[in-house]
Amino acid sequence: MSDLVTGDAVVLGLRPARLPSRALAIVLDLVVYVAGYVILSVGLAFATASLDAAAQAAVTVASFVLLLVGVPIAVETLTHGRSLGKLACGLRVVRDDGGPIRFRHALVRGAMGVVELLMTFGAVACIASLVSARGRRLGDVFAGTLVVRERVPGARVMPVPPPPPWLAGRFGGLDLSAVPDGLWLAIRQYLTRMDQLDPRVGAEMAARLADDLVARTGAPAPAGVPAAAFLMAVVHERQSRDAARAFRQAAPVPGAAGYAPAAVTGAAPVPAYGPPAAYGPPAPYGAGPVPPVAAAPAAPVEAPRAGGFAPPA
Repeated sequence: MSDLVTGDAVVLGLRPARLPSRALAIVLDLVVYVAGYVILSVGLAFATASLDAAAQAAVTVASFVLLLVGVPIAVETLTHGRSLGKLACGLRVVRDDGGPIRFRHALVRGAMGVVELLMTFGAVACIASLVSARGRRLGDVFAGTLVVRERVPGARVMPVPPPPPWLAGRFGGLDLSAVPDGLWLAIRQYLTRMDQLDPRVGAEMAARLADDLVARTGAPAPAGVPAAAFLMAVVHERQSRDAARAFRQAAPVPGAAGYAPAAVTGAAPVPAYGPPAAYGPPAPYGAGPVPPVAAAPAAPVEAPRAGGFAPPA
């Protein structure tokens, strides 16, 4: 879904870093790591002077692996893809869908970096970056990551719009493990640029993306929910889970009966959805009449903004 084409030719994509800026960032990182390795080696040479040659060789190899392999992996994991060199060059390592990387991404990048950066003096990484359309080296390809530019002149960060209040928290038990990164990226790009699209084209794209998301999760969307509002709510749920993991907070535990709706002030409680197996195959948006939804008790409802979504009547 990363190659989703819009009818208005709107540019939807990240700004990948190219070889010169990536090479400069790697050189800065290597200068710091090599300087630290030299200092550590000198200290270990005095500390292990009384040991035999085999023990000294083992300590040397261990210090090499720790400082030139383990430390870069730890730095990228703890800083979410911003090493010292990348920070100086305004770069960051992100997932293919634009989210922050985790330990497994940094581990794959670090392991492949030993081969394509250290053992071949960067020749393999340069060739792979030049061949790749987005400037990715082999470590990025195997880890599913991308190095992007953060400091872009005149660029304005487009946040994903929040879901309508009556949908917030209703998908806490939805299984999102089968949704690929490419689909997440397409959904995020659509939601940040949907105000720039023609209404008819935007509605068609939202329906296509929602159908793909429903097919991946295995649970149909609630009846009467607009496609764009459904995408907002699910993306918001995934962002909440990522934030909970990043800040080491306990993520909400899915209930046994499916996703339980969150309480909304001034609205009647919405019944929880049953298990996904209780539903038949998901019907595509616009394929038939929408079942009526019980209206909430009279309560002051905030007027929808231009381009926003109002709760179904």
